[in-house]
Parts: sequence; C-alpha cells; structure tokens
Amino acid sequence: MAGRALLSLSAMCLLAAGLNGASAQGLLGAPPANAPAGTAPDDGRTPPATAPGGVAGPAMPPVAWPPSEPAAPIQPGSPTAVVRPFYDQVGLEVDPAQRGHFTDPARTVLDKSDALRKSGQGECLDPNMALDNADYDKAEIDNSLKTLEAINGDQAKVIVAFVVGGNPHRLEWKFRKVGGEWKISDLLSVTGEWALSQYQCE
Repeated sequence: MAGRALLSLSAMCLLAAGLNGASAQGLLGAPPANAPAGTAPDDGRTPPATAPGGVAGPAMPPVAWPPSEPAAPIQPGSPTAVVRPFYDQVGLEVDPAQRGHFTDPARTVLDKSDALRKSGQGECLDPNMALDNADYDKAEIDNSLKTLEAINGDQAKVIVAFVVGGNPHRLEWKFRKVGGEWKISDLLSVTGEWALSQYQCE
C-alpha cells in the first residue's frame, strides 16, 4: 500500500510538472534523433498552422495542467466527446469503422496501416495507442482519467492523463474542424515521446 501511495504521489508530481519544455527533456530525455522536426510532442504551445498561401493561423494557447477546476460536463460533439470512447474500448483508434473521426495526417497513417494489414505483411501500429501502449485496466483508467480541452478557432487539443500500474501517462489529441465537425488530426504521447503522424506504414 505504501508503495502505491508513493507511486501515486510521483504520478501527481509528474502531471503537475506538465512535462513541458525543459521539464519534459529532463524527465524523459531528448526527443528521438530520428523524429521529424515539428512532429514531436510540443511544449504546450502549438505552433501556428500555416494555411494555403503561407498565412499563419491562430496559435493554440498554452494549456494549464493539471486542471484547476472540476471537469465540466462533456458537451456532445466536442473534442472531448470524440476522445472519450477511445478510453472505453481498447484499440478503437485502429478500427476502420471509426475512421470518420480522423483527418490528415492521422487518417493517412491509419489508412496505410489498414492496407499493410490487409496485404498480410503485418501490423504497423500498436493496438492500444490511446493508452500509450500501457496494459489495459479499465478500473484504473476510469479512476485516474483526467481530460482538459482547449479550443482556438478551428483547432483544438484534448490533454488526457491517467495512471496504470502506478505509471503516469499523458497524451495530447490534436483536432481540426472539418465540415463543422471536430476531427482528430494527430495523437501524441508526451510520456512515450511518439506521434501517430511520425509512423511510416509502408
């Protein structure tokens, strides 16, 4: 019991640190050397999106973590409402039936992964990316799951944090509004230092 309490305390400290900027590099090491520039998990400040013609879009504001206020009810159709089912059913993100929730670059990677699987050449993606490839323990996830949503124009992000086996995990779901609906454009792990958009499913 004492060990679990210490681990939980460590998890809280890790989340409070936010794993941003220098803190992230100090705790997790430098980003992988082969990570493409601009695709590694950011420091909480999403760079301006470049629209056609090279005009920068609005920058996402930094997201404070952990949330300072109790979570508000989830609004239907919101980015958080899109994310939550991925924590109720393991592996949902690689289910082709859910592809309508995604847009590029995430959708292209998922489509290529489907094609690779159908060709019989194996799997490209892990089956539980939404869980940061941790073991699935629904009770632990339900008890520790925290989400924080930030919307800026037609861009949004949902920060998700949870603890499994005493190990804290933090992910960032990036969204873009397409045809009036929020679509997932990328999924990044702050803890594991990977991004869905970095996968090469060829």
